Amino acid sequence: MQLRDKKVLLTGATGGIGRLIARLLAEQGAQLLLAGRDLSALQQQAAELADGGARVVAVELDLGAEGLLEQARTVLAKHQDIDVLINAAGVNGFAACDQVSSAQLASILDINLKGTLLLTTALLPQLRRRPEAAIVNIGSTFGSIGYPGFSAYCASKFGVRGYTEALRRELAHTPVRVFYVAPRATRTSMNGPAVNAMNQALGVAMDEPEWVAQQIVKAMQHNRLKLFLGWPEKLFVVVNGVFSKLVDQALIKQLPTIQRYLKKET
Repeated sequence: MQLRDKKVLLTGATGGIGRLIARLLAEQGAQLLLAGRDLSALQQQAAELADGGARVVAVELDLGAEGLLEQARTVLAKHQDIDVLINAAGVNGFAACDQVSSAQLASILDINLKGTLLLTTALLPQLRRRPEAAIVNIGSTFGSIGYPGFSAYCASKFGVRGYTEALRRELAHTPVRVFYVAPRATRTSMNGPAVNAMNQALGVAMDEPEWVAQQIVKAMQHNRLKLFLGWPEKLFVVVNGVFSKLVDQALIKQLPTIQRYLKKET
C-alpha cells in the first residue's frame, strides 16, 4: 500500500506505540487524523507534527464512551475521504482472574474490543467507497495465548483477532485490506512496575516501541496482512494452536513467579 496522501484515522495516537506510528506515517506523507480521549494532548501532538510539515488534525474519539458512535459520525461528516483506519488504542490489566473489578473488565472490553468493532463498523461504508483502503487492528501475542494474570486482556485481544480474521475474509473482494499485527511485550507505560519486574524475572523479552511502530507501518506498505512480532513468541502462537498442552506445561512452571508479582500489583 502506498501511504503518501492517504488519509489515516489513528486511534490511541498519544500512546507509546501510537505516537510513533503517527510520526512514521507523517514521514511517509500521509494525512493524519489523530484520535483519542485527551483532545488537548492530541492538539499539542498535531501542532508538533505540523511544524515538521505534516498534514494533521486532532479529533476526539473515546472508544469507551457511550457516545462513541455520535463522535464517529461527527468525524465522518467532516472527513469523508478517510482511506485507512488504524485501531491502536488499548488498555491493559494485570490482575488475578478473581480480582478483576467490574469497572476494569468493562474498560478493557469496551476500549480494546467493543470500541474497535463499533468504530470499524461506522467507517466501513466510507472505506468501501475508496479506491484503496485499509483497516489495521493492533492485537497482541496474548490474543493467541491465554496468559495467567491477563485473563480480561486476553479475552479482549482474542476477540480482536477473531473479528479481524472474519472481517478479512468478508471483505476479500472489496478495496479494503484488513491487517492484523500482534506485538509481544513492549516497553510502554501500558505495563506497570509489577509487570516489568515480572518480565525481567521470567526473562521475557520486551521490544522497543519504535521498532514495533516500524513493523506496523512496513506491514501496511508490503501488504503483510497478518504479522506476529518477536521470537520465540511467534513460534509459541503456532505451538499453542496445535499443541496447547506443551504451552500449558511451560506456563504452569512460570505460575509461582507470576503469582508473586500479582500479589505485588494488588
